[in-house]
Amino acid sequence: MTGVPASAAGGSSQASPASQTSPGPQASQAAQVAGAVVVPSEVTADAAAIADPEDAGRPPRGAKLAAAAVNQASVWNIANLLTMLRLILVPGFVALMLADGGYDPAWRAFAWAAFAIAMITDLFDGHIARTYNLVTDFGKIADPIADKAIMGAALICLSSLGDLPWWVTIVILGRELGITLLRFLVIRYGVIPASRGGKLKTLTQGVAVGMYVLALTGWLATLRWWVMAAAVVLTVVTGLDYVRQAVVLRRQGIAERKAASEETQA
Repeated sequence: MTGVPASAAGGSSQASPASQTSPGPQASQAAQVAGAVVVPSEVTADAAAIADPEDAGRPPRGAKLAAAAVNQASVWNIANLLTMLRLILVPGFVALMLADGGYDPAWRAFAWAAFAIAMITDLFDGHIARTYNLVTDFGKIADPIADKAIMGAALICLSSLGDLPWWVTIVILGRELGITLLRFLVIRYGVIPASRGGKLKTLTQGVAVGMYVLALTGWLATLRWWVMAAAVVLTVVTGLDYVRQAVVLRRQGIAERKAASEETQA
């Protein structure tokens, strides 16, 4: 009687090593199906770069236009609006200051209110712009113009009415315009930062001019003279200090450029 080999008899219950390592037809079909699902998603992710390598890394269409629109809209922020308010207040202040001959206490009180609002907004617009990242090119130009416009208008009005000597107006405005010009001349070497003395000067000037705008009498009129004297002293002292800083900054800039030029030639 011919017997069936044990290996053949057990073949249905025990898989050979080859069958354990090699995928069967069903497994191969499953892998192909999975590959058909995965590959298109990879191609979709890089389709733009594969289709046109030059488009890789380019911003989407309209991105520059959208960014320009955002930058343009950012000009209309709260800091710039406060600066615009100060510019608008300048002609209004002059009109109130000179109303009814310029000596009516009521009109002078209204003029003082306009001047006070301008000075208060000057304290906040720069702080808001720096704190909330609202600094714009418009603000950099308009803010110092608004500051000097309201102060210059007040000083000229007071001197034209005979309330303040012209030499005080000339000293203060000459210093402000001179330091502004000096900043532009040395900007190639660096920026002259605002000092504490400069900030104190601005505050003292605002208080002194505000007291002169009001129709004060008695001891208050005497007090405002001393406040204005302090403002003039701070104006001159801080102006000289800014000149010193400008000279030092220019010398340092020239020395650094000379050293860089020597290193390049070497």
